[in-house]
Amino acid sequence: MANKTLSGKTALVTGSTSGIGLGIARTLAAEGANVLLNGFGDAGEIAQLQSDLAAEFGVQVSYHNADMSKASQIEAMMSYATEHFGGVDILVNNAGIQHVASVEDFPVEKWDAIIAINLTSAFHTTRLALPRMRANNWGRIINLASVHGLVASAGKSAYVAAKHGLIGLTKTTALETATTGITVNAICPGFVLTPLVQKQVDDRAAKDGISNAEAKQALLADKQPSHEFVTPEELGAMAVFLCSDAARQVRGVAWNMDGGWVAQ
Repeated sequence: MANKTLSGKTALVTGSTSGIGLGIARTLAAEGANVLLNGFGDAGEIAQLQSDLAAEFGVQVSYHNADMSKASQIEAMMSYATEHFGGVDILVNNAGIQHVASVEDFPVEKWDAIIAINLTSAFHTTRLALPRMRANNWGRIINLASVHGLVASAGKSAYVAAKHGLIGLTKTTALETATTGITVNAICPGFVLTPLVQKQVDDRAAKDGISNAEAKQALLADKQPSHEFVTPEELGAMAVFLCSDAARQVRGVAWNMDGGWVAQ
């Protein structure tokens, strides 16, 4: 374990039972961090996931099913982290949902849910994680924003608003912790082939009468000049870098990993 850079640290990754969150959780565990998973899914599958991660990486892996739209459940999850691990050293705010509609047609309840899960949850986890991080003079907060925290797309008003807000929260928290051993940064992925994006691919294939492979390329060609998806493993590697001593002065950054999307 001595050669693992995050041995002895505990990482909470919200929305980590699949997709980007799971990819980041795996990468942090590979570096020796104990992991607290969070998200929805089949109880048996989640239990197996915990067991597999613990066996593969030799770390402690636990799970909390907090609904990230509810402050009381987030508080319960953070208390659980304190009871079982002593607290959170690395906080990855990844939980997120999406809905696409024009502003005038956007369902109010969908707006409220997206803002709650994609933005407000990060405020709650951050405020509750910071006291331990300050006491230890070490902590890493990594907010999974999106290229949509930097630029907009039509039909995604709530998501874009939440992700822009998440970058604002990142910068403010970074300034408030600037003289400490705590760093706060955001990662802004472009298209990652998550279940969310796969649904967009499937919808496009059905709508345009093309194959799934053609729909993937069409989706990428619209926005992502590399014509390649960003992978959860690449995002995990970036998270590990942000946790390292080499990134000690990387503070308040919104780091896009987007195949050139924002460079256009």
